[in-house]
Amino acid sequence: MIENNHKIQPKKKTSLKEFYPFYLSEHQNTTNRFLHFTGISLLCLCFITSMLFHNVYFFIAIPFVLFGFSWIGHLFFERNKPSTWKYPFFNIACDFLLFGDIIMGRQGFKSK
Repeated sequence: MIENNHKIQPKKKTSLKEFYPFYLSEHQNTTNRFLHFTGISLLCLCFITSMLFHNVYFFIAIPFVLFGFSWIGHLFFERNKPSTWKYPFFNIACDFLLFGDIIMGRQGFKSK
């Protein structure tokens, strides 16, 4: 008997519209969503502050704020691996989409 230990590779995501449902499936935990929302909020605050006060330190803090909150959410609460490494641009774009959806009421901190 021959065993096939190869995992079936999911289809690579090619558009943001195709990626967003996958992104939401990886962000089911309420605390993880809250931490992502907090990270994006602080990212915006750091960006605005760096521009208003011409302070490069706030600009340098942006990736640490964004990824720090996000990865803590995935590691300790969602308990999955962030898709940032495989889909960096789609992932960051979806962070902002989820942020906007939460603000507009289309998504909540509790997944639907």
